[in-house]
Amino acid sequence: MRQTLIVQPLANSQPNGHAQPTSTMDAREAETVLDAYSQAVVTVVDQILPAVVGIATTRHGLVRTAHGNQPFELPSAGTGFVIAPDGYILTNSHVVHGADRLTVTLSDGRELPASLVGEDPATDLAVIRVQASGLPTAQLGDSDQVRVGQLVIAIGNPFGFAATVTTGVVSALGRSLRSQTGRMIENIIQTDAALNPGNSGGPLVDTRARVIGVNTAIIAGAQGLSFAIPSNTARWVAGLLIKDGRVRRAYLGVVLEVRPMPGIVARANGQQQAQGLVVRQVAPGSPAARAGLRPGDVLARVNDQPLNGFDLLQRMLGQAAIGSTLVLTVRRGQQLLTIPVTLDAEPDA
Repeated sequence: MRQTLIVQPLANSQPNGHAQPTSTMDAREAETVLDAYSQAVVTVVDQILPAVVGIATTRHGLVRTAHGNQPFELPSAGTGFVIAPDGYILTNSHVVHGADRLTVTLSDGRELPASLVGEDPATDLAVIRVQASGLPTAQLGDSDQVRVGQLVIAIGNPFGFAATVTTGVVSALGRSLRSQTGRMIENIIQTDAALNPGNSGGPLVDTRARVIGVNTAIIAGAQGLSFAIPSNTARWVAGLLIKDGRVRRAYLGVVLEVRPMPGIVARANGQQQAQGLVVRQVAPGSPAARAGLRPGDVLARVNDQPLNGFDLLQRMLGQAAIGSTLVLTVRRGQQLLTIPVTLDAEPDA
């Protein structure tokens, strides 16, 4: 079927198709606004650019050929930014994960080897370090104060083009993004700033040159759909990585499976969707084992909130303090049990 596109003329347009200046803004005022916008971007770039670094990685492996296994090197690149003058750099976990060699290019052109301090794939964040001092640093802002529509600036090294600056606005807040570990990363910032491969790990900055997010992902094939991990998450994770080399989260100690629940059971549990989390295995000595959970139990609610999938439970475990207690509502046969579970830290891998 042939479709006709109807274009609605702009307000204040004239028959010749040329829009006329409004009474409240003439050409000179429009030029002033543009200059103010440009000046804001230039000022921010001047402040933040010295703290932005390029990260080159090399991974080694073997590839099977007709002549047997042959070694190969896989180079990759990303972005990071300095968060402490003695060489600590924040970036994405997926930029540095599994790398055998890390090389950082500073804003002054120096190339320095770097070492991995720690990474947290669950939030796609990592900290690396170079042996240097007196480096310019980026300031982490408060991502809870970010508003939809505000101007943001992204700096990175897309496709190897160093120190590339793009601008846009915050398109949406509170998005969720699944990490490579399967966990949900919460409160993701969505922006329309143009990002490309190589921007990963770079800063998303407000007009006061404060980092409000760490650029982490785009939707391939889309335009203007880019995502950043909020700075408040990054601050918490980076502190733990520098201190302990890892992020230790609360641990339940069960293997779960999503399984449909009978409608009458779902309604009795106050659930709209007839799904439950079935316990497949209980780790010996785990918090779940100590609390008395058994294989075959169905987790229906946690802290009186219905469980329709893994995400809510993961979110609560991610937010819960080690040693705190979650109250589980469990369906065991025809019984509905309330089981408090005191949480431990995740065991070392």
